[in-house]
Amino acid sequence: MDLLLTNIGTLATPVGRLAQKGHAQGQISTIENAVIGVKDGKIAYVGSGDDIGSDGVDKTTKVIDCGGKLVTPGLVDSHTHLVFGGWRQKELPLKLAGVPYLDILKSGDGILNTVKQTRSTSESDLFNKGKKLLAEMLQFGTTTCEAKSGYGLSVKEELKQLRVAKTLNKNQPIDIVSTFMGAHAVPNEYADNRSGYIDLIINDMLPAVASEKLAEFCDVFCESTVFTPQESFRILTEAKKHGMTPKMHADEINPIGGAETAAKLGAISAEHLIQASDEGIRALADKNVVAVLLPATSFYLDKPYARARDMINENVAVAVATDFNPGSSPSVNIQLAMNLACLKYKMTPAEVLTAVTLNGAAAINRADSCGSIEVGKQADIVLWNAYDLDYIFYRFGSNLVDMVVKNGKVV
Repeated sequence: MDLLLTNIGTLATPVGRLAQKGHAQGQISTIENAVIGVKDGKIAYVGSGDDIGSDGVDKTTKVIDCGGKLVTPGLVDSHTHLVFGGWRQKELPLKLAGVPYLDILKSGDGILNTVKQTRSTSESDLFNKGKKLLAEMLQFGTTTCEAKSGYGLSVKEELKQLRVAKTLNKNQPIDIVSTFMGAHAVPNEYADNRSGYIDLIINDMLPAVASEKLAEFCDVFCESTVFTPQESFRILTEAKKHGMTPKMHADEINPIGGAETAAKLGAISAEHLIQASDEGIRALADKNVVAVLLPATSFYLDKPYARARDMINENVAVAVATDFNPGSSPSVNIQLAMNLACLKYKMTPAEVLTAVTLNGAAAINRADSCGSIEVGKQADIVLWNAYDLDYIFYRFGSNLVDMVVKNGKVV
């Protein structure tokens, strides 16, 4: 063994290589007095400290006494907008005055404000900013994250964002999974020619992204005044031809059939879903689409919370993520999203743990390699300043991470 974590008070982890849904989402494995053995960055042993023996343990093995504390898998933030220029604190007075999000966007602020700032920010500056944000994420226990583009809205600038994400993935510990989201808004230069912008996405952006292999997934903001279900279906159908798996921002603000469209497409995930209809929820369940819910966005915008309990009861696999972005969720603290999921969605601690580990991994096609502590998976592990799972949901506002192990190394 390269690393041995001993004297783990409670090891809590979901189990498997597929998203867990319904009753199974809350059925996690717990081992008292646990030990984890790591070899070559992978989990090599998981079990009771009474059973470990001495196989594979020698004087080169680094041994860490976990002091009877709680251990879980590394956290997976399955929805972020990581790479962008500037911030949008100047919009706070508008939000406090109750100006709707879509009205802010129509006025040229919101996403379009960030587009302007991103376009004027160099690739090196975007890299440096992203690296600092990832270091902060790591402190909160995030070991894998998704990163969407969508603040360039031109061929050149979308590629710039995705190249930065690719470079970041190679130059810091967190694994980054990239999503192309050129269909995040219609840029100002196409304000009177939205069909022309959609043609640009299909004819120029998608081939360019695919040519450089910059994104595994393609996402669309399917919403009133942004992209219709029909437009979203067209864009994502073309993305599939370029080898990108569909995702969809669906039914965040208005119930326009986004969830149903995501299911029809066979999307890997549908995200936000605050206004998803009963029919949409059932469609997600029928097609095994992961629902990525974003409670910090509801909190920050003072909007309703997605119907997580209804989704779980309908057998939809639920993931929880931060939606980190400069406008509607300017926080990388996945622990806050976990607290809100428990308190506002009424999800149990076990259900939320699955949501930010195995189900989050499934939403980005990584459930076979991370999201649980099982032999053969990446050694992505969080040691908590807690002695049971309930405690990390009972406390809020404090970072309760004691130590993070990423790919078998303490970081």
